[in-house]
Amino acid sequence: MTQQQPVLALDVGGTKLAAGVVARDGTIQSYCQIETAVGEGPTAVVKRLLDLGEQAAIEAGWSGRGSAGAVEAGGSSRGAAEVPLAAVGVGCGGPLDPATGVILGPPGLPGWDAVPLGALVAERFGLPTYVENDATAAALGEYRWSGWGVENLVYLTVSTGFGGGIVASGKLFQGAARQGGELGHVVVDWQGRQCGCGARGCAEAYVSGTSIARRAAEAVAGSDSTLAGLAITAKDVADHARAGDPIARAVWDETTAMLGRMVAVIINVCEPELVVLGGGVTRAGAQLLDPVREAALRQAMPPAAAACDVVLSRHGEAVGVLGAAAIAYERLGES
Repeated sequence: MTQQQPVLALDVGGTKLAAGVVARDGTIQSYCQIETAVGEGPTAVVKRLLDLGEQAAIEAGWSGRGSAGAVEAGGSSRGAAEVPLAAVGVGCGGPLDPATGVILGPPGLPGWDAVPLGALVAERFGLPTYVENDATAAALGEYRWSGWGVENLVYLTVSTGFGGGIVASGKLFQGAARQGGELGHVVVDWQGRQCGCGARGCAEAYVSGTSIARRAAEAVAGSDSTLAGLAITAKDVADHARAGDPIARAVWDETTAMLGRMVAVIINVCEPELVVLGGGVTRAGAQLLDPVREAALRQAMPPAAAACDVVLSRHGEAVGVLGAAAIAYERLGES
């Protein structure tokens, strides 16, 4: 591989699939996204992902399978590229096995039990393929390409699910089983709400977009809330809280308080210079960031809090694709 060869990056989330071609300097050369439609099952979703990846690759000028030749098993090449793709990086909700690329039943992807995603992607594109937890990958993407100028950061994705990744002293933390940084399933209330992973009281059961919507739906039953009658989403809760609806505001305040406490715990344990929040729920902007940042820095131990800040990702919807690309470059041996 030469430094000029870009990588294809695929991001698998519970709400959306995204694909893009990313250059070594983090420039996104093409980007596509569609709804995941998890209800269609893993076979259909994987096919949609592979087709989306091919679309992104061709839009960036990919010449075909591997370093040369025609695209197989999905379509035909529609152009020539001066530089071939080097690899494919894939970010997906965990648990998963990064060594084999097998997905091991993520709570946000029902039915994805022992899905050999890495092998399916490699077969389609004829390229080295590297699979990693999406939030772990995004942490590396934030470190590599956001220009934060820090060596220690934690990334948290607040989206359909809730997860995180840790970069310590410039290195991605993975742990003995390569599942480290699974922050979404830190238990914040051992007698609390049921989580999709089977445990009770996980952070994901309180601060994910799915949980925000579910708690609001429970709270509005039989009320005259402005949320009543809606197919409630986390965005609805944020919007109606901002407009003054008391039930929406109570749910939103509980969410930011819980997330702020969770971030305080992370600051105490990891002592990062930066906690970066990303994911769809962060589209609420300051409405989410300000109370979370205030609560986290107030509750963390003073030395750790003084060394840290809490910010929003600079990459918006593209953070997952950049994370997957960062994994591909790392596994290819590019620093």
